[in-house]
Amino acid sequence: MRCVERAADAYPEDPILALVAQASNETGSWVYIYDADHRIIFASDEIKVTYGPRATAAMPLGKYRFDQEWAQFYEEFGGASTDAVRQIFLKEGPYSLFELNGDKARLARLVAPMLRDLVDSLEPRERPAVTWSHGAARHGGLDIDNHWLDVRILDPNGCFVGVVSVHKPAPGMSHLATAAATANLGHLDRMRLVERPDRRPAAILMADLEASSPLARRLSTAQYFAFGRRLVRTADQCVIDEGGIVGRHAGDGVTAFFLAETYESESAAARSCIAASRALRDALPTVAARYEVPASDLTLRFGLHWGSTLYVGRILTIGRSEVTALGDEVNETARIEACATGGRSLASKSLVERLTASDAESLGIVPSRTTYTPLADLATATDKARRDAASIAVCDV
Repeated sequence: MRCVERAADAYPEDPILALVAQASNETGSWVYIYDADHRIIFASDEIKVTYGPRATAAMPLGKYRFDQEWAQFYEEFGGASTDAVRQIFLKEGPYSLFELNGDKARLARLVAPMLRDLVDSLEPRERPAVTWSHGAARHGGLDIDNHWLDVRILDPNGCFVGVVSVHKPAPGMSHLATAAATANLGHLDRMRLVERPDRRPAAILMADLEASSPLARRLSTAQYFAFGRRLVRTADQCVIDEGGIVGRHAGDGVTAFFLAETYESESAAARSCIAASRALRDALPTVAARYEVPASDLTLRFGLHWGSTLYVGRILTIGRSEVTALGDEVNETARIEACATGGRSLASKSLVERLTASDAESLGIVPSRTTYTPLADLATATDKARRDAASIAVCDV
């Protein structure tokens, strides 16, 4: 039962719908709210973040959910074909027609032109207390198999005031919980920052385990796998604790980026890069003890560098999600790391000299008294380092 007609601008202020809207934002849910006239009057913050600023700005809130503006929005930002919108309207249109007291002419005036030929085939039907459905949708450029649950909302007098539409990806909560179990919310926010690839100055950390082959031969396959997994998890935790972004893993190798834009300064990003490398080195004995590996058998070499022209972005496919970067400085960091044999931590001059006096002091580094050695002059210099990065000056940190 719908009791009263209300002005469109009053619906977002309805106390019940307002409470639902607040709850959806507090719980980070994907939620739309339709008013009694089937206008979409609310989209939760999480929906807006998922769609991105451009789509959010184009979202025609306050308009009938099947009018021309929403049809264009579904097509441009939601990845919905004309046929898909028509199929949804065939299901939902009867509820709108019921609220319009069966006035098909009025409904035809409300809907987008591509839907008008369907109006005559509809018969009014009161919306059930709960309905659910699924279909493909696009959120923020991602094609997602989307499920949604629509719940009819009545006020204390039994008057129909609107519909809460709760959306979620198709995988069950057990799958989603598993994916999120070890997620760090701050890291997820930083990952979202790089969804759009761009030039991003950053400190780069690369680390790799030396002489891993003898260790792999000595341990059982299951034990070595467990050891490697623990080492990678520990490395990732050290990076995340310092506000960095975990990059790609290759074997025993670890890559991380400390974006200047996520810190208050380039110095802070450089400081965190060095601090993360030290934290990982300090954690090695604990990792070794867990798997009864002598600490002397574990040696990590570190290469730390500054990337002024890095092109950083996120690669997201059906099978993986990772952040990667392109640029000469990435290759130079790999050359620095390869030269850091014997468990050294080599940092480039361009990284160390970005430290302010206070950040350097916090690390026990005195930049004004630090001396550097070109990679080509190191006794441990590799052929690739001499070829690709001979003049890069480094020091131990």
